[in-house]
Amino acid sequence: MAGAVHDDWMQLERFSFGDGPALIDSLLALVLSGAKTATCWAARDGKLTEVGKRMVACDSTGTPRVVLETVTLEQARFDEVDEDFAREEGEGDLTLAWWREAHQAYFERNGGFDPKMLLWCERFRVVRLL
Repeated sequence: MAGAVHDDWMQLERFSFGDGPALIDSLLALVLSGAKTATCWAARDGKLTEVGKRMVACDSTGTPRVVLETVTLEQARFDEVDEDFAREEGEGDLTLAWWREAHQAYFERNGGFDPKMLLWCERFRVVRLL
């Protein structure tokens, strides 16, 4: 948690991981525990961050919980995501097989899935707990 902390975190953009209350809170818990240091989303949803950008992650009630900073941001096809990135997402049993199954289901629920679909793959760091 080194580095300068944005003095007015209340002005930062807010978001939540996941697509439902249980998933939002479980993914946030992984971030807060240090297990989750990466995330991804469909490129069709746009470039939601950039390296150095700070945002506030909220829980399922919309309560701000942590300030995160984007460390890296790259595009990759779904079928090109590797084991290291899957492990850094911190979910399930940390395997690429689990990651693929869970993320395919997520993308099917949220606009469609194709194994060659383009993703934004972000690595982030915790700047401040709220």
